[in-house]
Amino acid sequence: MVNSFFKKALFSILLVGVTASVAAHTYFFGLTEININSQNKHIEVIHQFTAHDIENTLAEIKQEHFSPEHPKYDQYIQAYFEKHFVIERNNKTIQLNWLGFEVKRGKLFVYQESTRKNFLTNLVVKNTLLIDTYPKQINTVNYQDVTSPNKLQGSLTYNQSLSVAVIGTGDNLNINKANSN
Repeated sequence: MVNSFFKKALFSILLVGVTASVAAHTYFFGLTEININSQNKHIEVIHQFTAHDIENTLAEIKQEHFSPEHPKYDQYIQAYFEKHFVIERNNKTIQLNWLGFEVKRGKLFVYQESTRKNFLTNLVVKNTLLIDTYPKQINTVNYQDVTSPNKLQGSLTYNQSLSVAVIGTGDNLNINKANSN
């Protein structure tokens, strides 16, 4: 009788733990900040995502266990961001230098910077980060250029049906996901 009670109690505790874990992460949200550095006029990009969402996505893509202990952890994260976040002007990709990343309190912060002077108006931003893995993923890109005469600033939203937008024009472009990768 005690053994049966113990098993039921343990099962109940595990069930509550699993349910709380699932309920605690019912949204999928990523945030990217794009700014123009007032000193050198380079584009600066900071991404913020839930670390385990990125890790789960890479595990699924690579079909292997993926965690911070993985020997190619840094390499896989860099390759993933460089593939799924691209900025262009006049159909030419603007090169973003990889500055690195850090994990703080379960959040992954990724840092990138352009190599030349630039501006944000009419910049095409392609963002498919986590969209293929999580159907409810919403990515927001906030942008600001205090160096421009009109102090350009705003926000773009990306999801499964919208993965390309243009800064400063108000025009969003729907593209086929196969073309966005």
